[in-house]
Amino acid sequence: MNRSIPTGGRYALLDELRGLCLISMMVYHAMWDLIFLFGLSADWFLGLPGYLWQQITSWIFILLSGFCVPLGHRTIRRGAEVFGAGLLVTLVTWALMPSDLVVFGVLTFLGSAMLLTGLLCPALDKVPALAGLAICGVLFFLTRDINQGFFGFEGITLAAVPSGWYANFGTAFLGFPHLEFYSTDYFSLFPWLFLYWIGFFLHKAVGRERMEPLRRSVCPPLGWAGRHSLLLYLLHQPVIYGLMMAGTFLL
Repeated sequence: MNRSIPTGGRYALLDELRGLCLISMMVYHAMWDLIFLFGLSADWFLGLPGYLWQQITSWIFILLSGFCVPLGHRTIRRGAEVFGAGLLVTLVTWALMPSDLVVFGVLTFLGSAMLLTGLLCPALDKVPALAGLAICGVLFFLTRDINQGFFGFEGITLAAVPSGWYANFGTAFLGFPHLEFYSTDYFSLFPWLFLYWIGFFLHKAVGRERMEPLRRSVCPPLGWAGRHSLLLYLLHQPVIYGLMMAGTFLL
């Protein structure tokens, strides 16, 4: 018996996957708070398992965001809203939690990616889907480790990036952080824009005709979370931190 629920114009499974990624982010950030703010000991979180958790969630979320661009009609406006939300996170952490400052976090990146993609969409639409996937895949592989000073992918070092490229906050936004740069959540424009565009071109390669099964819902609560992901993302850290602080007083 098929228990999936057909939905209207939305691709419900995409909303639900976004909601699942959002919940994964929330749980990850809750663990981060417990370890770094409340002193919980969890060596696994600081090692490969924690790294893979963070990376897999981030990769899927960024890919999915790029994949969904062709489904929207207000990409530039939405990008401005998300970028503004990223600036708000920076201002709040600077004012209230300077030791946990967030500069160029995931919201700032996603807003920037939406704005650029919206502006460049006429040109991107002219690129064949498979060519776009191949080009962006190669560029993501080559630039994955530029934040650490190298061209390469996850420790596969191909060449050192010229040190002069790591100059200031402007270069940090692009992917080349200077020595004084610090952020507890850092997603620079590069290499992540290439992963975002992989999602964009993947949508073109799949085509709308083959996306019809994605309209069926398997978990409506996750879909609700996915449709309200920006608001929930903005609220989750204050709520989690507040609950943990309340717990310390009660215990």
